[in-house]
Amino acid sequence: MDLKEAMKERHSVRQYEDRPLSEEIVAELEQEISACNKESGLHIQLVKNEPKAFDGFMAHYGKFRGVRNYIAMIGKKDAGLDEKCGYYGERLVLKAQQIGLNTCWVAMTYSKIKTAFTIDNGEKLCIVISLGHGTSQGVPHKSKAVTDVTKTDGILPGWFKAGAEAALLAPTAMNQQKFLFTLKDGKVAAKAGFGFYTKIDLGIAKYHFEIGAGAENFKWIK
Repeated sequence: MDLKEAMKERHSVRQYEDRPLSEEIVAELEQEISACNKESGLHIQLVKNEPKAFDGFMAHYGKFRGVRNYIAMIGKKDAGLDEKCGYYGERLVLKAQQIGLNTCWVAMTYSKIKTAFTIDNGEKLCIVISLGHGTSQGVPHKSKAVTDVTKTDGILPGWFKAGAEAALLAPTAMNQQKFLFTLKDGKVAAKAGFGFYTKIDLGIAKYHFEIGAGAENFKWIK
């Protein structure tokens, strides 16, 4: 499937089969993680066969079952870390979807197992993404309207509308969808609203927006 199909097929999945990741799948994930790290300067790591992080009360409360593999989103502490982790983490989520895996963004309901990954000086663990072969494909959630998350100074171009529709397919904390895309003079500004993890959500939504709109059709206002 291409990325647009992956966006539509991806839904959060919290329960996984007791089935290991194949060597081929691990190699594809590691290759994409390496590319993301090189491009972003992040220190993303794939954690395999580590069940302890999702074996505590909070994980069970969050209805996680069978999680043995996850991606640790790690990077240098700075103001842009959350958004960057959202953007590149979602790139990995959609890659996982393309190769037959299921995923879920996890902010709170896991235990930090310090021996499972490496955090260098000046870095922090931002968030993790569970992944594996889901017991289901998940279900879609109710979404806002395009007009709720966009603002333009004129007619809504087709590419901009397609970008916003793609952004509304993005996972956000508690399905908040607290982001706004503004079009002005052919350039797009993206802003996070107030709430939990909205900067991570903004990075996720921006990656979706680029796929839907076509990165060649616009430039971001920084």
